[in-house]
Parts: sequence; C-alpha cells; structure tokens
Amino acid sequence: MNLVGTCEQYVGFATLPNQVHRKSVKKGFDFTLMVAGESGLGKSTLVNSLFLTDLYKDRKLLNAEERISQTVEITKHTVDIEEKGVKLKLTIVDTPGFGDAVNNNECWKPITDYIDQQFEQYFRDESGLNRKNILDNRVHCCLYFIPPFGHGLRPVDVEFMKALHEKVNIIPLIAKADCLTPNEIKKFKDRVRDEIEKFGIKVYQFPECDSDEDEEFKQLDKQLKECTPFAVIGSNTVVEARGQRVRGRLYPWGIVEVENETHCDFVKLRNMLIRSHMHDLKDVTCDVHYENYRAQCIQEMTRCV
Repeated sequence: MNLVGTCEQYVGFATLPNQVHRKSVKKGFDFTLMVAGESGLGKSTLVNSLFLTDLYKDRKLLNAEERISQTVEITKHTVDIEEKGVKLKLTIVDTPGFGDAVNNNECWKPITDYIDQQFEQYFRDESGLNRKNILDNRVHCCLYFIPPFGHGLRPVDVEFMKALHEKVNIIPLIAKADCLTPNEIKKFKDRVRDEIEKFGIKVYQFPECDSDEDEEFKQLDKQLKECTPFAVIGSNTVVEARGQRVRGRLYPWGIVEVENETHCDFVKLRNMLIRSHMHDLKDVTCDVHYENYRAQCIQEMTRCV
C-alpha cells in the first residue's frame, strides 16, 4: 500500500532548532567587546550599565599628569553572566591611554596589533590538531566613543576608525549625550554620518530584514539604522524620578534617565548589542573580518613555498 499522498507523515527534523538551542544553551556563549576613546568619556560606566555588573572595581584611577605620560595599553576584563539559565562569557577589552597624549600619532597601533594577534591565535588553533575546544578571543565589536564637545569627527577619530574598519565591527557612539540639547544631538549625528561617508569609513552595517520578518522587527531595525551614531549616557547611580527608582543622573535642573528613550539611545544600543544583533556581530567577525585575515595568511604562505 502506498502511503505517499494519503496522509501527512512526520519524520522529526522539525525539532532540529530545539536541539541546536539546547546544545547552545548547555555550551554557553562568548562575546568580546572592545571599548575605545579618550579618558573621561564614561566608557567603563556605560559598560557596567549595559551588563549590570562592575567590571572595573579594582581599577586604579590616574591623575591628569599620569594620563599624559601613559602609553596606550590593552587590558582585559572577563566576567561570566547568567540570565534565565543562559550563560554568557563576556570579555571587555579596554584601551586606556588612547587619545590622551599630546602627540597621538599612530596611538591606535597597539589596538590593531591586538586584534591581529587574536586572529593569528585563532588561525593557529584552527590549523592545529586539537580543534574541538578552540577559545574564540577575536574582538566581535568595538564601541568607539566620540567626544560631544567638538563639531564632528576629529582627525584622531577618522584615523582610528580607518585603521580598524577592515578588522572589526565599529559602532560609533556620541559620549555623554546629556551635555547636548536634542537639537544639538540631531545636528551632531548628521555631521558624524556625513563625515563617515565622506572619509570612506566602514562602520557596522545592520543586515537587511528578510521579507518574512514581522513588522515589529522591521520597525525596530529601521529605528536602529536611523539612530546611529548612538547618543549615550551611562550611570550606575539609582535616583528617584516620578516616584520610581531609576538609573540616571541628578542635575540642579532635573534628572536624566539612562533607560528613558526620549533622553538618550542607551536602550536601543543595549537591545541591538545584546538582544537582536550579537549573533550577527559574531557572524560578520567570522565570515568577513577573520576570513579576510585568513585569506591573506594563506596567500602569504603560498607565496613563500
């Protein structure tokens, strides 16, 4: 008897997404985020606000004289975060000393060297015998903090992003947005976007939505694209506003709420970075930036043979 066409048979491969999900949750996830920008722009405060943790509790604060003489360093902070049974190993790569010297010529060199070193280590591990438990320390995203005090990008901002845009996903941020009025923020964003295009800087591009995506996701994606560069405020202080306890900053003229979307883009940045685009940031790192590095290495090895 031929059963084909007489009834709908169920093989079971529709459960594959559930299997992948269970395996991924059991294994856990890792994400490496680099923060760059001159001192005093609230980098550590923003990172602590994003992930509700204190990654910098043991950090020594330098005075102005010590910062001037400091060279660019690379420091790593790793923390294991768990939320509803999902584990995330978060690594923050900080770049103290960047942009603080009188002469900032090629101050980004230690940063590009560090990114290349992580690619090199991954390439070695991938080419080795034990490839099962490769540690992925590649930088998946770089948050670049732009000071709000100027009229757009400075030469050091342009040179930094151009030096890194082929190696890492760059997301530009306007730091300390509470220093600007809403109209000033809009003009600043337009200026930065124009200059990014003018200088040929390749910042992270949000992937195009599939036609079958729901309208809510399409709307969110549109808002994110219109929002960049994100104007952000960070705070680890809880204040009272409208009878509620919120994270924010208290000024003589009022309260700035970090998670109020009419005050800044913090919530949009957090949602993009963690809830909606973390996987894509990792994919672009692997499929574009690392593959470019890998192809270059193979080409050089072939040339030497």
